Amino acid sequence: MMWKKLFVSSLMGLLLSTGIKPVMAGTVLENIAKSGVFNVGTPLNLVPYAYYNEENQLDGFSIDIVKLIHKQLEQELGRKIELNFVEVNSLQEGFPKMMTGEIDIACNTVFTWERDKHIDFTLRYTISGIRLLLPKGKIPSDTSFAKQKIGIPPQTFVRDAIKLAYPNAVFVEVASLQEGITALKDGKIDALGGDSILLDGLRQQVDKDGFEQFPPFTEPSLAQYGVACVVPENNSSFLNIANYSIAKMMEGYLVKDPEMTELFNKWIGANGVVDVVSEESIELFFKSNIVNHEQIPFPKQ
Repeated sequence: MMWKKLFVSSLMGLLLSTGIKPVMAGTVLENIAKSGVFNVGTPLNLVPYAYYNEENQLDGFSIDIVKLIHKQLEQELGRKIELNFVEVNSLQEGFPKMMTGEIDIACNTVFTWERDKHIDFTLRYTISGIRLLLPKGKIPSDTSFAKQKIGIPPQTFVRDAIKLAYPNAVFVEVASLQEGITALKDGKIDALGGDSILLDGLRQQVDKDGFEQFPPFTEPSLAQYGVACVVPENNSSFLNIANYSIAKMMEGYLVKDPEMTELFNKWIGANGVVDVVSEESIELFFKSNIVNHEQIPFPKQ
């Protein structure tokens, strides 16, 4: 899901070593207007954000967010724009594609100060947190997890939060959540750390009734954060369109606009694909996100 932190020198070294030169001519918005194509980097198997549904159509919460941005782009540019999805599953794929203009935006990511040196973040479109996934009924009586093996995916913010919460655990690095769930099923680790929304999506793909998360959802997660999209730096016009689209979704949800409420509730909440975030948390998060922005009016229902 998330992009590992990368220093400018190493990023540029990667690009130059592969013969890739950053695109400098034209802003993202100018390039979209000229080409008529909006290129979106996305994974294809990341429940609930972006995955193929039962009808074999690319679907997901982030896909719906991108479609809102796409609709706003067409309104702003006054023309039809093709929406093109480019598979992006890793940092090594994502950064070069964004630097060269192959993709204009990518979602499902979390702000870190290091990442912010190289890319710009949109408004956050949901809240999530860090928890542990364990086999059902296997939460230890000693919830300090002392000497328990906890699988840690590559994201530094996940690793740091888990190590701070459980300093006496044994930490086992895993290359991905998919590798981690395999290790968990095979008994090589006792718990798998990660983003609670992604962990629940993974649970549903692997074994709906075989796993549970800790801390329980009645308690705070180990860390909380917003989930956002990222765009190339210094593209304020394009970023404004993306932010307006996300703010409109949040505003619509808060005023109970049917379209925006249905869009969000389809994915997150009691009747959504994942039910790991309370309605109260979502409302508070949305209010805090849009309080510093101009209100977007919706017709009274």
